[in-house]
Amino acid sequence: MTSVAPEPAQNPSPAPPIWTAPPKTRGGGLVFAIIGIVVGGLIGLLVIAYIAISLGLPTLAIGSLLALVPLALVLLAVRWIDRWEPEPRWALWFAFLWGAAVSVAVALIVDLGVQLALVYAEPGGARDEAMQAVVQAPIVEELAKGVGVLLVFAFSRSHFDGPVDGIVYAATVAAGFAFTENVLYFGAALAEGGAASLGATFVVRGLFSPFAHVLFTVCTGLAIGIGARRGGGAGVIGWFLLGLLGAVLLHGLWNGSLTFADDAIGLYFTVQVPIFIGAVLLTFFLRRQEVRVTRRRLAEYGAAGWFSPAEVEMLATPGGRRQARAWARSQTPPRTGAMKKLITAATHLAFTRQRIATGLAGERVFADEQTLLATVVEERRVLVS
Repeated sequence: MTSVAPEPAQNPSPAPPIWTAPPKTRGGGLVFAIIGIVVGGLIGLLVIAYIAISLGLPTLAIGSLLALVPLALVLLAVRWIDRWEPEPRWALWFAFLWGAAVSVAVALIVDLGVQLALVYAEPGGARDEAMQAVVQAPIVEELAKGVGVLLVFAFSRSHFDGPVDGIVYAATVAAGFAFTENVLYFGAALAEGGAASLGATFVVRGLFSPFAHVLFTVCTGLAIGIGARRGGGAGVIGWFLLGLLGAVLLHGLWNGSLTFADDAIGLYFTVQVPIFIGAVLLTFFLRRQEVRVTRRRLAEYGAAGWFSPAEVEMLATPGGRRQARAWARSQTPPRTGAMKKLITAATHLAFTRQRIATGLAGERVFADEQTLLATVVEERRVLVS
């Protein structure tokens, strides 16, 4: 199927539909997210109850407050990454709850099952903590978190079209998981060793390595995003498994450095910090690539009469967007909402055109293009009325 480019016009309007029957609506992703959020919330209540019973309510409260610090750092970073092409809030909420509740519950259940199996196989035998940290935890936790990212891709395909989206969803899942895990670690440190132990644990987990779980799970999200950019379909499963392998290996390396290394601090600065810096540089590169794609594709619509050159500059550059938002705020009444909708629609339109131009579009993608063009026309009308 080929795209029908709109003809130049003074007052452009969406081209007639090119499909023979209206495609199905994309409500499935939202319905799935709502169900997932409800289920995740219920599982989260069970996890909270488990922690409260294990550690006590005061300890739970203190651990939760401290865990908000690294969580805020991660979510601020995710927000920055997600600013150019924002993902829907319902999908991000699902991702966060999957990490904070479902993934943690899976890890706790598997850990309990392993303990019971060991007791049955060797009554009175000691548990191998190193094996648990370096093998069991990386495999179970990364698989549980990675499945959450894969589910977002499966049920929100139109919002998951590249590596940056994979980073955003994976980081959000990982942020939720790390938050709950930090509550457990901080609470256990306080209960077992008092304030001194809590302070040391907070420095290590909350200040030195708040992005640890993000780095692991981003391997999976990045791989799924590459699979999505290459057309999606069943091939994404292969990319998922490849990314999961990288996440497990990186997680095992991280835990192993803390478990076996004689100089954990030295290893942290010589191995873990460079990995983090590399991830930051990769994210910058991918974000710049998103900007280039947006500008190139919107310029094509501009050549067909949908945008003026000034509008392309306004919608496809960071500086132009800042000026556009400032202008919208200065109007009476303010038109911030309409400008935000215009920028969002234009960005999604650019990435929709990217899928069409690279031959990865199906019937729904062309329907999305027409819907987004109609949205652009309507929001422009609101802004200039």
